[in-house]
Amino acid sequence: MKKALIKTLAGVTFAGLLAGTAQAQYPEKDLQGIIQWGAGGSTDTVMRSVTPHAEDILGRDVIMTNKTGGVGAIATKYVNAMKADGYTLLMGAENPQMYKVLGLADIDYGDMIPINVLARGTPIFVARNDAPFNTMKELVEYTKKHPGEIKTGSTGPGGLTSIVLAMLEAETHIDFTGVPYDGDGPALTALQGGAIDIMPAVLGAAIEHIKAGRMKVIGLVDTQSSPLLPDTAPITEEIPGFNKYLPWGPFFGVFVKKDTPAEAVEKLTAAYHEAAQNPDFKDLMDKRGFTIMNISGDEAAKFLDSYRSVSSWIVYDAGFAKHSPEEFGIKRPE
Repeated sequence: MKKALIKTLAGVTFAGLLAGTAQAQYPEKDLQGIIQWGAGGSTDTVMRSVTPHAEDILGRDVIMTNKTGGVGAIATKYVNAMKADGYTLLMGAENPQMYKVLGLADIDYGDMIPINVLARGTPIFVARNDAPFNTMKELVEYTKKHPGEIKTGSTGPGGLTSIVLAMLEAETHIDFTGVPYDGDGPALTALQGGAIDIMPAVLGAAIEHIKAGRMKVIGLVDTQSSPLLPDTAPITEEIPGFNKYLPWGPFFGVFVKKDTPAEAVEKLTAAYHEAAQNPDFKDLMDKRGFTIMNISGDEAAKFLDSYRSVSSWIVYDAGFAKHSPEEFGIKRPE
């Protein structure tokens, strides 16, 4: 009986060691990275720049796929439908923080775990090179004389374009014609071909096109100038009413489903935290005009909550939200 007990205990101990070993092996296989927006856009650029460095740390590949549509909601719902096992990552931008008020989905980043909010961008206005205006003031004056004539690229309600245009329309009462695209990459391509006239975009996504002379920048949506655009005045100098919205801009982060095992969250968080400090990634972000944030945990949650409050009330006040933020307990920013 004593020998049997010893064998039983040994078996339990061995099984426990095996279970511990298996658990410590996360990730045991390659991961999926689901990018909310199309190839060539700002979200795609950030994720494909930082993730190879995270792969080196994780020891596994992250197979990245662009799953567009629904202002990023299709990708978000896809990840939310997967197992909470740490093998499916949502690589997204700011858009889910407005899903509830826009009626696009019943989840936002508050219902997920932020692995890392990597970086934020500065919005700008770009125009086709032969557009009959060169500044925001000239754009406003021209559009008032030609209502509905100017075509602008749009990535859908709640996207950067819709919010920045909502700010502009609230302050100037001008009328544009929106043309929808699956991300700022395709929209910027359309701008170069003359299919649209202007486009609110992220500085990082457009800077190379600007440098190459494929489009012109007419406005910087910020309170101060950028070293990458020294000749472009902040929009607050031309349209002072923008002061109450700024600073504001898109952000890019990696998220997993709630209830993902703590070990997976910890390893992913550590991998992306280190990856965001890689000199190559930091250099690219600087050149593209992105500001590295590299935050996770409570710090990221606090940032996300504040962003949701500001943006949800902007879209509600602009008149294109389906629900009041108050329905979801989202307080108006003070």
